[in-house]
Amino acid sequence: MNTRAHLVCCALVLAALIAGNARAEGAPYQIQPGDVLQVAVWKETELQAEVLVRSDGGISFPLAGDLHAAGASVAQLADTIGERIKKLIPDAIVTVALKASNGNRIYVVGKVNRPGEYAFNRAVDVMQAIALAGGTTPYAAVGEIRILRREGERQSALRFDYTDAERGKALETNIVLRSGDTVVVP
Repeated sequence: MNTRAHLVCCALVLAALIAGNARAEGAPYQIQPGDVLQVAVWKETELQAEVLVRSDGGISFPLAGDLHAAGASVAQLADTIGERIKKLIPDAIVTVALKASNGNRIYVVGKVNRPGEYAFNRAVDVMQAIALAGGTTPYAAVGEIRILRREGERQSALRFDYTDAERGKALETNIVLRSGDTVVVP
């Protein structure tokens, strides 16, 4: 693939990302470590706080104690806090709002023009991640790209062939990345 065609392809993918075409339909946002949440209990001025989701995925909130928040939606977390608080305040109405989504990060490393860490607040697939990293260099082995994904203690490597995806083939390999995924371009 020549450099000009590659840059045009990357620019198109980046434009689609900016336009919001990469948004996952219907999937609620999952809270991640590093996110900042605004938690409030209606009519209880003492029970309003901005909380940071710790690296272990937990938060602490008055009367509710320590809770696991990572992986839950804001609605699920509001329900969990509400259930704990209702023991002390029976008519408690809890709201949780995402104030800053600092936890969604992917990494692009190897033979790309701008390797590094990239924050995202909407769904990003492999092609879009490579575009965010400025595209591949002329010496990249675009047929041997891997996505490293950690699930608990287990790590897996998923194959991605940029050339196939560019030609409209094997599009199922152009997966939506999850927070913490690393795209390796050899």
